Amino acid sequence: MKLNEGITFALLIWNLLTFIIYGIDKSRANRGAWRIPEKYLLLFAFLCGGFGAWLAGVTFHHKIRKWYFKTVWFLGIVTTLVALYFIWR
Repeated sequence: MKLNEGITFALLIWNLLTFIIYGIDKSRANRGAWRIPEKYLLLFAFLCGGFGAWLAGVTFHHKIRKWYFKTVWFLGIVTTLVALYFIWR
């Protein structure tokens, strides 16, 4: 596997993990259990996990009303696209 393919795969896995973490947080919210702090959800999204966070928000209807989550999701998507651009150019 080439380095650029490995990094792309790592980004895919990171977005999948971000999606799962948002799903776990939504499940805990529905049960009234201990929640994952928002700062961690935002950090996962910003660090190249914007696609997974956005997809989880839409799928689970989680954090979609908070403007700052939408903003960080967008920034996370942009950072992912910029990273992919520099990896594959």
